[in-house]
Amino acid sequence: MDFEHARFNMIEQQIRPWDVLDPDVLNALRSVKRELFVLPEHQALAFGEVQLPIGCGQSMLEPKVEAKALQAIGVKSGDSILEIGTGSGYMAALLAVRGEWVRSVEIEPQLVRFAVDNLARNEIDNVIVEEGDGLAGLPARAPYDVIMVSGAVREISQAWLDQLKTGGRLFAFVGTAPVMKGQLVQNLGDGQFRSSTVFETLVPYLRTAQAPSFAF
Repeated sequence: MDFEHARFNMIEQQIRPWDVLDPDVLNALRSVKRELFVLPEHQALAFGEVQLPIGCGQSMLEPKVEAKALQAIGVKSGDSILEIGTGSGYMAALLAVRGEWVRSVEIEPQLVRFAVDNLARNEIDNVIVEEGDGLAGLPARAPYDVIMVSGAVREISQAWLDQLKTGGRLFAFVGTAPVMKGQLVQNLGDGQFRSSTVFETLVPYLRTAQAPSFAF
């Protein structure tokens, strides 16, 4: 299979039509080898407009959904980043292209190993994957410029908001089936937050994200 041709088609036929035009995002999609973050038996589907199973009941999100979320959160050079729900490690790799460093938290030991191996194969050395329940965030390294939640939650965790710098951004998939909202939350300072819906979609929940914790 010609992966470079498939990658080009993914960007031109799926990503750009969804109004993902940020050059930094498109460059990240070109440079991170998506086919190396899927299970070997799914490599031929790596660039398809589908969610791909990665084990433990979790799935890799559609390329356009990942790209839209990445564009919304606007990673800048030097950003400190927390990701909740590492999965295959692909989103962590995309975040790492522009950010200074990424800490990614994954509750499933099998997926921790999968992501670490995938990141090593891609020679990405500014991501650290930690095993744990991401609903608590990672307070030891807080505060963060960016928090990316790479799975659905019913409501946004107060712990995440507490770990976000003033001026920082958080992106999460919030709600219940059949339609969830891709929400961008900005910390305005003094305990004030601004939330906006970027797009609507449907993605798998984080494993422990069933109970409500905070609502705007």
